[in-house]
Amino acid sequence: MKVTYDPEVDVLRILLQSGSVEESDESKPGIILDYDKEGNVVGVEILDASRRTDNPRSMEYAITQPDHQPAEVREQKGPTYSADAHSSKNDER
Repeated sequence: MKVTYDPEVDVLRILLQSGSVEESDESKPGIILDYDKEGNVVGVEILDASRRTDNPRSMEYAITQPDHQPAEVREQKGPTYSADAHSSKNDER
């Protein structure tokens, strides 16, 4: 999964899996769902993200264990974000 924010066009994109987008649908104003050829959601785009989020340059996520206790919580502030279950990278300028 990859999350990007482009401040020039104010779009937050959440890519759930790689692959080509076959169809996009603006299900609600400003929220675009991207689908693969099998009809699976592969991405979400949020237009005017700075008006729809507290801060599109900051992100927090938690990995939940079966007992529903957060195993790990990470927050990243800055222009880019890259993390997986084992590492975090901060590209603040």
